[in-house]
Amino acid sequence: MDHRTPPGSIAPHIPSADWQRAQATGQPVVIVVHDTPAGIPWRRALIPFAIAGAVVAGGWGLVAALCFLLDAAAHTATVIAGAAGPIGIGGITLKLARTKHT
Repeated sequence: MDHRTPPGSIAPHIPSADWQRAQATGQPVVIVVHDTPAGIPWRRALIPFAIAGAVVAGGWGLVAALCFLLDAAAHTATVIAGAAGPIGIGGITLKLARTKHT
């Protein structure tokens, strides 16, 4: 490594006057690199909320689908019962659905 030229992409934050003075006096240049960024790591905080939101949305989707299927089943049972008319077994007659009086 050539110690006479300032580092280009390694530490561009070193002022040239400080670099020249360190080179002239033989004083070492200390470069401090911060590994962790300051503040809240948003990615680590947002991923659990995204997963929880997906779970809640999926749960509401399942509830809506179940309500739709139960409604369709009830409607189908009503139509079949209305079309079948009264059912009689052994002298007991059971009417499954009422006809609408208009």
